[in-house]
Amino acid sequence: MNIRSIAVLGLLLAVGGCASTSKVMLGQARAPIDPASVQIYSTPPAGSVEIAQLESSSAVGFGTQGQTDAAVLRLKREAAALGANGVILMGVGSSGSPVGMSVGAGSYGSHVGGGVGIGIPTTQKRAAGVAIWVPNPDAPAHAR
Repeated sequence: MNIRSIAVLGLLLAVGGCASTSKVMLGQARAPIDPASVQIYSTPPAGSVEIAQLESSSAVGFGTQGQTDAAVLRLKREAAALGANGVILMGVGSSGSPVGMSVGAGSYGSHVGGGVGIGIPTTQKRAAGVAIWVPNPDAPAHAR
């Protein structure tokens, strides 16, 4: 493996772990629940109570569906930690910038070296939602 491959691999591993979640509390948190029981909604169900506004991001990558899924999963995990059994998904988007890397060389005696520059366009998926508690999430919509 040459030095350029090692440098690129190191750069990708360094930025690969940059995922985060933030929250703004809107109401009282409840006892934590299993993230698998958190449901995603497009509109607030009747009787739901807002707990927190959430925003999450995926690790840096190349704009894959897996990144979107990871950002939404982070919302569900944070909601579950607050005792919310639902998340009203407000939106999912991308933010990105090229990650630059350069490899250079110098001179030694009569030998002169050159350099290489690489721009790798990467994106990070972001998801926003509102963590909610729904009194009876399994009831049909008309019964609520």
